Amino acid sequence: MKPRSLMFTLYGEYIQHYGGEIWVGSLIQLMNRFGISESSVRGAILRMVQKNLLEVRKLGNKSYYSVTAQGKRRVDDGVKRVFSASNTSWDGKWRVFSYSFPEEKRELRNEIRKELTWTGFGMISNSIWISPNPLEDQVMAMIHNYQIEENTVLFNTSDVLSHTSEGIIEKAWDLDQVAENYHRFIEEFSPRFEELRERALNNTLQDEECFIERTNIVHEYRKFLFQDPGFPRDLLPDDWIGAKARELFWNIHQLISIPSIRFFESIFEGAPDKEISPNRGRAINPFKEIYI
Repeated sequence: MKPRSLMFTLYGEYIQHYGGEIWVGSLIQLMNRFGISESSVRGAILRMVQKNLLEVRKLGNKSYYSVTAQGKRRVDDGVKRVFSASNTSWDGKWRVFSYSFPEEKRELRNEIRKELTWTGFGMISNSIWISPNPLEDQVMAMIHNYQIEENTVLFNTSDVLSHTSEGIIEKAWDLDQVAENYHRFIEEFSPRFEELRERALNNTLQDEECFIERTNIVHEYRKFLFQDPGFPRDLLPDDWIGAKARELFWNIHQLISIPSIRFFESIFEGAPDKEISPNRGRAINPFKEIYI
């Protein structure tokens, strides 16, 4: 796991529900469970602070970290997309985003491409991106955040004359590859789910093990946010394998959530001037349905 990506997972899954702030020592201990050294954690923290994704607060000789407004937007968007099923109807509109950056802003252009991919846009040419989802607010927030109003144009349209909807999807996304990746996810985690369920029935699961398993599967499933655009159901095949992968993910997540949270609470230390309800994290249930 890359330290930055793991930190986003930890903030989205746990830390945001405990005041959104954590002592750096706790963060180091948690990330150490995934083979990430203290120096790597501190290096990642420094880079995220420099990119305005994390901010630090000093109390005595201890440092406490929370996500910035920009970082929180990324965390909230990721949590929403991971735990919300794509079951809405398409409104028939395409959101089209275009940019033009001079060569000296190449790094900024690359950053915008990453943001668009994360948001679910597909590229139909070098500088034109498209999505059927109502992402106007997210894109406008990105434009304002990067101060690129002069370099970008965002509009929506229901008329695309040169291509059918199917043709646009084929041009901008490789859904066959996404489906293949979902298939691999199912092949890897289906046997793991059966093993975890059997051990849960026999009461042989350890809290730390569950924390690692839950964090790992969220981390793996989050990768699909860079691949699957989360189309409305009207634009997906009837037998879309992503639905089966989502159900498997939910089943594992729910099965091991309580012991995972217990372990997190045993390591977590927040700022002493913030009062956190002892039951705050245990009451969290991001699902409307349980598939076990």
